[in-house]
Amino acid sequence: MRHRIVLATMAICVAVAFTIATGTTAAAQGRGRGAGGGRGASPGGPPAGTGVDRGIGTSSERSMGRADTGRGNASDRSDGRSAAGLARARVASENLKSADNDLRRHPNLASNMHVNANDLRAGYQAALAVNPNLTFGQYVAATRLARNLGANNPNITRAAILAGLAAGHSIGRTLQDLGLSKDAAKAASKRVDLEIKQSRR
Repeated sequence: MRHRIVLATMAICVAVAFTIATGTTAAAQGRGRGAGGGRGASPGGPPAGTGVDRGIGTSSERSMGRADTGRGNASDRSDGRSAAGLARARVASENLKSADNDLRRHPNLASNMHVNANDLRAGYQAALAVNPNLTFGQYVAATRLARNLGANNPNITRAAILAGLAAGHSIGRTLQDLGLSKDAAKAASKRVDLEIKQSRR
């Protein structure tokens, strides 16, 4: 009987000791994984003293070159759309920068059309999203042509002229497609060229 009591007592002591040890380990892990992270590095986080670019710098070595291949093939896998998109964005950005310079040097470009310079710039920026190769001069010409001709030629709008330019046509060809004769289109283009030159004086 006495032997059984001793065994039961020992079993209880072992169970209590195990429970205390388990609780202490869990508490230690909880401190390490807390929001502040404590003084020591958390098991799931980056080692102390390393930056956010740690993985990028060694990704090629750790993946045995697969990371470089993946980054290098981004354009190929998208059939060139990635590179083409970047090129379009660069062209549009350069054209918009050129428009800003033009408006600063020649404020009459907008005022002679009774248009606010900011509105003219915003309209050009929106047009660049469709046709990044559109020059500011072409946009101004399309705006002037629509104002000069639209009353008598409802088909001739700025949007219609810009669509023709986006399709790769010249302004003259676009005006003819919109209903003007060849001579009328030529005369209208010459008039607008003169108006723009005068605005830049």
